[in-house]
Amino acid sequence: MRRDDRDDPFDDFFAELERMMNDMMSGEFDMHVERRDPEAPGQSTGIHFDVYEEDDQLRVVADLPGVEKDAIDLKCDGEQLTIDAAGTQREYHDRVDLPARVDEHTADASYNNGILEVSFETSGHSADIDLS
Repeated sequence: MRRDDRDDPFDDFFAELERMMNDMMSGEFDMHVERRDPEAPGQSTGIHFDVYEEDDQLRVVADLPGVEKDAIDLKCDGEQLTIDAAGTQREYHDRVDLPARVDEHTADASYNNGILEVSFETSGHSADIDLS
């Protein structure tokens, strides 16, 4: 089957796309790919997460697609939540700085369809200290 190009509204678009590809490939093409070290401090391996504060609760919701529930390891020291998980396609290692101090012993976690939810009760405010 032969295509009728006479009235194709995408002719200009494809011509410009072809010109850009030719320009990119014809000259000196230098591409740099940087790999990040997952063990280096402050570097994330791509976990998308959201943190919600509601009254005396703090909730962290993280996307971990392709991971089995048994392959997730969570740790919390009251100020940071550490998420380590391994799937068939990739591994996740990340630390989430929590916006408020939490009581890590109140943690409640669930995992469903690639979505991890971890809830904590926030710790009370710092004690007032009287200066005598």
